[in-house]
Amino acid sequence: MPKTFYTLLFFLCLSCQAFAQPITISGFVREQGSMELLPGVNVHLQNSTIGTVTNTYGFYSITLPKSDSARISYSFVGYETKVLSIAAAADRQVDIILSSANQLDEVVISGKRRSEKISESVQMSQIEVPIAQIKKIPAFFGEKDVIRVLQLMPGVQKGTEGQTGLYVRGGGPDQNLIILDDAVVYNASHLFGFFSVFNSDALKSVELTKGGFPARYGGRLSSVVEMNMKEGSKEKLHGEGGIGLISSRLTLEGPLAKKKASFLISARRTYIDFLAAPLIAQQQSGFDSKVKLGYFFYDLNAKVNYDFGAKNKLYVSGYFGQDKFSIREKSTSSQNRSGLNWGNATATLRWNHLINKKLFVNTSLIYSHFNFNIFSNDQNFDNGKAVDQFSLKYNSLIRDYSLKTDFDFYPNTRHTIKFGLQATSHRFVPSALGLEGDFFEDELAVQARPIQTIEAGAYMEDTWQPFTALKVNAGFRLSMFETQTKTYIRPEPRLSAALKLATDFSIKASYAKMNQYVHLLSNTGFGLPTDLWVPTTDRVAPQQSSQVALGLAKDLEKPGLALTLEGYYKTMNNIISYKEGSSFISLDGKNANELNWEDNVTAGKGWSYGAEFMVQKKTGKLSGWVGYTLSWTKWKFPELNFGETFYPRYDRRNDLSVVGIYELSKRITLSATWVYGTGNALTLPVSKFSTFSNEYRFGFWGYPSGSGNVITEYDKKNAFRAEPYHRMDVAIQFHKKKKRHERTWEFGLYNAYNRRNPFFYNIDRKEDKNNPGQSINVLTRYSLFPVMPSFSYNFKF
Repeated sequence: MPKTFYTLLFFLCLSCQAFAQPITISGFVREQGSMELLPGVNVHLQNSTIGTVTNTYGFYSITLPKSDSARISYSFVGYETKVLSIAAAADRQVDIILSSANQLDEVVISGKRRSEKISESVQMSQIEVPIAQIKKIPAFFGEKDVIRVLQLMPGVQKGTEGQTGLYVRGGGPDQNLIILDDAVVYNASHLFGFFSVFNSDALKSVELTKGGFPARYGGRLSSVVEMNMKEGSKEKLHGEGGIGLISSRLTLEGPLAKKKASFLISARRTYIDFLAAPLIAQQQSGFDSKVKLGYFFYDLNAKVNYDFGAKNKLYVSGYFGQDKFSIREKSTSSQNRSGLNWGNATATLRWNHLINKKLFVNTSLIYSHFNFNIFSNDQNFDNGKAVDQFSLKYNSLIRDYSLKTDFDFYPNTRHTIKFGLQATSHRFVPSALGLEGDFFEDELAVQARPIQTIEAGAYMEDTWQPFTALKVNAGFRLSMFETQTKTYIRPEPRLSAALKLATDFSIKASYAKMNQYVHLLSNTGFGLPTDLWVPTTDRVAPQQSSQVALGLAKDLEKPGLALTLEGYYKTMNNIISYKEGSSFISLDGKNANELNWEDNVTAGKGWSYGAEFMVQKKTGKLSGWVGYTLSWTKWKFPELNFGETFYPRYDRRNDLSVVGIYELSKRITLSATWVYGTGNALTLPVSKFSTFSNEYRFGFWGYPSGSGNVITEYDKKNAFRAEPYHRMDVAIQFHKKKKRHERTWEFGLYNAYNRRNPFFYNIDRKEDKNNPGQSINVLTRYSLFPVMPSFSYNFKF
């Protein structure tokens, strides 16, 4: 062909590229009234497949073909959809304010709720829980609890009756990464596990990821529970709170500088100690020895933020909580004071910076601390003078300092890229114990040397849409853990994909490899504060898991239903457990100075597989979900159960949850939940016999336990299966809007039909009814909670 033809074609291509040069529309989306930033808002160019979703801080960036104008839709569940005609001839910033939909005017911000259809999202194995829905579900003692609601989801199981521990797809409570405003919360329970530390009044969003983990998450094997606190209203002062059977709470939020700065402060405290004191005093009237029991917990959430303009925002937030349990006994000849204290503290400083219209960065400085201690002080008197005394102090803690930077990059309509890094300095004190008193010639102390470690990770992930029907999230994370003598470096590939087979139906698949460098040592499996957090060392390797999942997602528009079906297979290596007979505090007069937690643990492997089904109705007067899980979890440790495979305590073959919320009218809301689960796998004794010894050993509180011992012989580990667990909870709420505030009375029943669910079993000696005067061994079931009524008064202004 002639040379002039190629020259003409070249200039024609340049002209077309100039004509088709894309432009970028970016900005922030806020809620009308409070001016809080809204994450998860769907931003779409109408009549096209071009779209995006606002990030955690309400920022969006969408690249469009250059044109005279474009119609862009902004939609979010519970808010009025806004459609704008925008001049699309050049890059520009467009900030949007969305108002609550009239029919859902009571809905509060619930974070990344499902603005996208479930069949359109590339992410699988993820559940987003609206805070407004949490507040309507029946609750234990009327205390609305985020963790208890997550236990009602498929793939998530509770440990035992009343406990808030999470067991996700065969993993233990330590394998859940629980994050509050970027800070890790190590112990998420109050009252020995019956309540969680999270006050729903202070939360903006709750999101659970069970598998297919994006590369930005690391450090745990089984799940990520990400929670963000509210920012506080920038327009006017708001408040809400409540008074219940065992605790009260109050939350205040408002502007510090109108439209520029705001604050949030939320507090909760129990008054079990005040309610129980007169009852205990009455029971002890007439006795020489007086016992005083005390227990309370408190929470405090606080947050301040300042908006420096379009490109910079600053957030400071923190959580502080404590549980305090004490026993005081006093008589004319002795006195004792003992107790348990534990608590969390977190603090986060976050800086948002908009580098340009396509690049957003958030940098966080994070502090996290968990501490547990036991104390006991005993003193005996003779004619009013102290003759001997005994003192025990035990302490365990973990403290973190972290630096974290995350980038969101929007290069074009087909790619959304996230990358970043994090470094954490851990300080562990697994156990520090001291004993002194007249039982010892010298003070006996075991002071564990603090362990300093460094954990770091760098990641990159890309959500790519190669064509309309396919979305892929491909990522890679490189994690590192450094001890004093060894450095571990582990690659963690991640991949998720969603293929649309129809406009409302898709098939999804995912693969994720995870590493965990911190471990929780537990005797009970309940997730109690007595469990120890310990690091990976040169003797204890990091835990590692690989998980694959395959699922289907279907949206049914007219009835407002969404259905998901997922199957998964997960392997776990280097999981650790106590050796038989070991515990978090193992002490006698001989080997006290040789106490070392590494000598008491053993490593093994596990695998878990199953299927999960969920049908959810998200709108209408009747809403809720039905979730079912069929699963198997198995462990194998060379030094446990004679080296044979066994089921861990929280293996559960069948797990079913039914949740219903019915808006009878604007003033009355009915709700109910019903749960069913296969019984826990337990280890029961097969025989008991007594021995005699002249040697004294010191028990838990340091007292001589005497010379007689009862030896218990056990069979195979967790070979006994408890009875099935099932329970129904019901509640009714009465709402009334008054001139200046809204109030809600709530009445509920926990365990409404009084099911005597097993808490634990024991072999007791009881009289044989067929042979009077003879006794036999009987397996006895002990239950914890019968039917329990509750009520609360809640208000909002």
